[in-house]
Amino acid sequence: MAHYAELDDNNVVLRVIVVADKDETMDGVFSEERGIVFCQSLLGGNWKKTSYNGNIRKNYAGIGYTYDSGRDAFIPPKPFPSWVLVEETCQWKAPVDAPTDGKFYNWDEKKKNWVEVA
Repeated sequence: MAHYAELDDNNVVLRVIVVADKDETMDGVFSEERGIVFCQSLLGGNWKKTSYNGNIRKNYAGIGYTYDSGRDAFIPPKPFPSWVLVEETCQWKAPVDAPTDGKFYNWDEKKKNWVEVA
């Protein structure tokens, strides 16, 4: 099975569907293009393949993620204005590392720091 993400005009993921292997292969060879054609024939739209294990496009696409064609990656929504994108993973990172003391913390954007959950 393969997964394909439908993109809107701004490359934001609208939905992710499962495509059977038989609908993505031709003569026993897997083809993303064939999978895209299959998705378009069923539902129209603009589609990109995604992968649960991150083998392609860095991250598994989720609704609201953005496909960045320059990075060929799905990028999750930015959680806070101060967070920065890690190029290698295309994941957002807080400007301060979270504590690793086993307690629970939430990010406080005003303080630009982690605050322990009481």
